[in-house]
Amino acid sequence: MPEGSEVSVFHDHLSDEAALADRLAPFEVIVAMRERTPFPGPLLSKLPQLRLLVTTGMRNAAIDLHAAAQFGIVVSGTDGLSYPTAELTWGLILALARHIPIEDHALRSGSWQTSVGLGLQGKTLGVLGIGRLGTQVARIGTAFGMEVIAWSPNLTLARATAAGASLVDRDELFRRSDVLTLHLVLSERTKGIVGPRELALLKKTALFINTSRGPLVDEQALVSALRHRAIAGAGLDVFDSEPLPSGHPLLELPNTVLTPHLGYVTEETYRVFYTHALADVQAYLAGQPLRVLSA
Repeated sequence: MPEGSEVSVFHDHLSDEAALADRLAPFEVIVAMRERTPFPGPLLSKLPQLRLLVTTGMRNAAIDLHAAAQFGIVVSGTDGLSYPTAELTWGLILALARHIPIEDHALRSGSWQTSVGLGLQGKTLGVLGIGRLGTQVARIGTAFGMEVIAWSPNLTLARATAAGASLVDRDELFRRSDVLTLHLVLSERTKGIVGPRELALLKKTALFINTSRGPLVDEQALVSALRHRAIAGAGLDVFDSEPLPSGHPLLELPNTVLTPHLGYVTEETYRVFYTHALADVQAYLAGQPLRVLSA
């Protein structure tokens, strides 16, 4: 950083917009960690000193890019890594299928082998969204000896085949999947793409995994399906509201494995994030902004 620069680090999350505006008002440059802190237009209007907003990653739905441009704020991004989220997806699948958290807790409490797990070989993996991340997850599914099927709004037979998956229609994806995992980008078109109807198509023995974005799923419908055992369980890394509020019904359900949006949280990813964030700041101060995001 240039000589004389001061760096402040905040470890806590503020949900109250007024309190957040008071905290951030003095800063000319802000580096945000992914979408953990939204920057809507009303908040940006209360940050008159802000000239550069850096987001880790090259996409951030929580930043109002139109408003940023209106207020003369440059928004820059960073590169990232996709494989950590694919790895966490399989961590959730295995933890849920083999009841790893339950057995860990039982063992520490003095019990021994309290449940019967589910093997994956020969089962059907349904992948909702075969992009870069979904393709990685699909290929690992084939390594486990699973049959992989896929659907997404624009998926072609060629892309599905290249990922080692069979292209099926939307309803068939839900009906056949023993494990269903989501890998879609959140947009107005995909918001709520998994609702009560889709959850009702799943087998009662099905496992549901979401490491993409919480609002892709009707959260109340998912809670209801889990509570009434309409599906066997869910492994979730993302939620409608993050951090997940205390007392949320998902926290009380025994047939879930929950993680606090850890998909990208690895040492390797953070090295990329912060190296590029620093480069973004230096480039902006030199009058040549890098990786600028536009609406």
